[in-house]
Amino acid sequence: MTSRAQEIFLIIVFPNVLIRRRLWRTCLFKRMSAWKGWRRSFNVRDRQTYMRMNSFFPFISPGLFRWAPSNLSAFRNEAPLRAEELLNASRLNHEGVIELLRTSLKGLDRAEAEARLTAVGPNVIAQERSPNLFEELWARAKSPLNALLLGLATTSYVLGDLHSAIVITIIVGLAVGMAFIQEHRSNEAAAKLRSAVKTFASAKRRDIETQASHSNGFQEIPLEELVPGDIVRLSAGDIIPADLCLLETKDLFVDQAALTGESIPVEKSAQVDAATDRELLSISNICLMGASVVSGFATAVVVTTGAKTYFGQLASRVVSKRQLTSFERGVNRFIRLMLYFMLALAPAVFLINGLTKGDWAEALLFALAIAVGLTPELLPMIVTVNLAKGAVAMAKKRVIVKRLNAIQNFGAMDVLCTDKTGTLTQNRVSLSLYLDVAGKVDARVLEYAYLNSQYQSGLKSLLDAAVLEHVELGKNVHLRHDYRVVDEIPFDFLRKRLSVVLTRGKELSGGNGVARFFRRAWGLLSSSEGAHLLVCKGAVEETLSCCAFYDESGKAKKLSATRRNEILRQTHELNEDGLRVVAVAYKEIAYPPSNYSVAEETGLTLLGFIAFLDPAKESTGAALSALRASGVQIKILTGDNEVVTRKICRDVGLEADRIALGSEIEKLSDEELAELLEGVTIFAKLSPDQKARIVKALHKKGHVVGFLGDGINDSLALKAADVGISVDTAVDIAKESADIILLEKSLLILQEGVIEGRKVFGNIVKYIKMGASSNFGSMFSVIGASLLVPFLPMLPIQVLTNNLLYDFSQTAIPTDNVDEEYIAKPRRWEIGNLFKFMIVIGPISSIFDYSTFFVMLYVFDAWSNAALFQTGWFVESLLSQTLIIHIIRTAKIPFLESRASYALIATSLIISAIGVALPFTPIGEALKFTPLPPLYWPILAGTLLIYAILAQTVKVSFVKHWGL
Repeated sequence: MTSRAQEIFLIIVFPNVLIRRRLWRTCLFKRMSAWKGWRRSFNVRDRQTYMRMNSFFPFISPGLFRWAPSNLSAFRNEAPLRAEELLNASRLNHEGVIELLRTSLKGLDRAEAEARLTAVGPNVIAQERSPNLFEELWARAKSPLNALLLGLATTSYVLGDLHSAIVITIIVGLAVGMAFIQEHRSNEAAAKLRSAVKTFASAKRRDIETQASHSNGFQEIPLEELVPGDIVRLSAGDIIPADLCLLETKDLFVDQAALTGESIPVEKSAQVDAATDRELLSISNICLMGASVVSGFATAVVVTTGAKTYFGQLASRVVSKRQLTSFERGVNRFIRLMLYFMLALAPAVFLINGLTKGDWAEALLFALAIAVGLTPELLPMIVTVNLAKGAVAMAKKRVIVKRLNAIQNFGAMDVLCTDKTGTLTQNRVSLSLYLDVAGKVDARVLEYAYLNSQYQSGLKSLLDAAVLEHVELGKNVHLRHDYRVVDEIPFDFLRKRLSVVLTRGKELSGGNGVARFFRRAWGLLSSSEGAHLLVCKGAVEETLSCCAFYDESGKAKKLSATRRNEILRQTHELNEDGLRVVAVAYKEIAYPPSNYSVAEETGLTLLGFIAFLDPAKESTGAALSALRASGVQIKILTGDNEVVTRKICRDVGLEADRIALGSEIEKLSDEELAELLEGVTIFAKLSPDQKARIVKALHKKGHVVGFLGDGINDSLALKAADVGISVDTAVDIAKESADIILLEKSLLILQEGVIEGRKVFGNIVKYIKMGASSNFGSMFSVIGASLLVPFLPMLPIQVLTNNLLYDFSQTAIPTDNVDEEYIAKPRRWEIGNLFKFMIVIGPISSIFDYSTFFVMLYVFDAWSNAALFQTGWFVESLLSQTLIIHIIRTAKIPFLESRASYALIATSLIISAIGVALPFTPIGEALKFTPLPPLYWPILAGTLLIYAILAQTVKVSFVKHWGL
């Protein structure tokens, strides 16, 4: 896909999954009834809505959506699904929808799923398809530059210069072919890397040899392979993988920001909506592709996939494009600068040569050739190849690049914000203690923690996994009853707790008679018919706020303020030992309500605590030192409490005397927060919105900010950062929001990726500086030569040949080495520095061009021998430009202190040899060159030596004043 197409279609993205804390506080729990009636109208023809959508979009993995085949079978509709058809489906009951889609609640069997996938095509958006070879070649060939060259060839042919026309056509073919081969290889390599990061949906499939890792027949299926009729399961953090009809829900809230522009989540339910005047986005039992699950869970059936979804149809109408990075804006400014030179120089050259030589046709051809020479035609290819090469190099270091242009921001990053879990710590959370309120080991605490983790249906956290891994039924946990889940109150980032509601079945055997007697006595209340047990597990302070009692040896006692403070002190001591503490509470409900909600989380009885250990990584200290040495500040942004955070940070060598809390940040203005950020490294007890606010504040202070996160609560910050970084084990929405994916959550790996990003940027800047300085110098040389000699200083075809050979010598720049000193600190695009470099270095080449003019005119008397003058300047110009590559590419002494890559040295030698030999060949004769006299060569050698010494001297002075 062309870069232009990528700019347009990379906006096909998935939204963040979290809303602002205040909206949670004021709407989610206090105004639930108002939410249920809230609907937003949406006009699909409103272009302003599309433009506004772009501000909410993080980037997705290119390649996630690909082309859907058009040769559909009888199963597909003949036309893209219209809104009214999906509306009709929403009015059917569950049995009706299942019958309509010819599926079952057990899911599709493998053969049927494969047949439907063949019929309707993969679940991808059409606009994200990769171009075929012909389209890719045409994209390279149809540039304005090639049109200009072919126009020049046509003009040459009309004017009777057949040789020039043929050579120009060959030049176009070589330029297009070279760019096509390089970019095709680079794009293929980058696409393979991106395909390594896949997004999955949890779906039911029958007749699958490998059993699903999830319960109830669900298994992870690549998003692309979903088909109409698939039964899917949704939970917090999931993207909506297609257009769905809900079959079963529990407290399901969906963020539809990508479709409506509204960041307030919408509640969805499985209740059939019989209204006839509802818009698709407002129907309660329909979830549309492009949205994401904020909280709750659901089971649904896939109605439409890919380009036939509402999101797919909407995407084809979106005309806005993503915001350009600072790197892209800088490249565009450079291109505009070169165009300004071209627009200024080409008319001047045309007028000067037309007036002084009298041949306006030749003057026009020469001016056009000069314009071509000033055009940085290889810049797109150089940029693409550099970025793709960088992506491949980063992949070898276990860093996957989803969006190539993020590489430059990765290298320019000077602040990295990250959570502590898995970054500073080993990410191997283990359950260490299970204590009652008195601080004694209590198996009942472990049992209830197990019930909560086992029966919750949402996304299981590392803590849940640690509990389930620790428990061995029949050994360290003896279940008293055969439990069955009744309901669930899902986790969210305001409550910071999760509750499951269970009913007890028959009493399980085990233990001696005395143990059974006490178990029966302890559970007397719950044994009554219809009684439910609510088990709550969550953050200590948030769970304590719901508790009115505490359990002491099986008896519920009133939780006084004094006892509450003692409990907090106890957990504080555990935190100081580096343990993460989670509270476990319960509530016996003799008269269950018809539907459970957050309101039931009151009057709980605190049973005890479970404590987890996630020790610091041994490599973290060295990684932090390496990042600091590379000019990257580290800021810890965590939702954990400050005590545990301080302990871990000190263990890895981070200064932890000052920790800012989320409650403190909430009270600060943006200006006050920006000031706080300059002196504070660690932030604890943060909400998702506060993480994003910190990232934005750092960005406003002029920093290039990276954010490393893998959880649902990180998606806002990932979107806000200049470069979002996640891991391949992250939740779906975090991976989709990220630009960079780490195959291992390690700061050492990240630091290596940063260095690769700086190398890529360094090599791109080399090409730009060479082109800018060379073109600026050529401007003086061309104008001077046009005024000095009575003929064209160089024929148009010779100018184009010089330009082509010089471009070829630079194609190896992506392989070049980059000095250690250059990659030691973040590098940003600085157009001012580039402009200074061009002004200082560029005119040096003109000095030696003029010396060559003098030699050709007064030593070899070329006043009346245009071919000799043109050949002499051609060779000197080509060799001096090729030589300057090696001087500009480093701040050191070239060849001695810093050596170019073998590929760049080879291309330089090859082009130099061609330039020297060309006047003596039949091709040179066709280009109207003439053999140069023997005396020319030692004079040229001396000229190039003095040029190299002067350029090196000026460059060293420039570096001292302004850097390179």
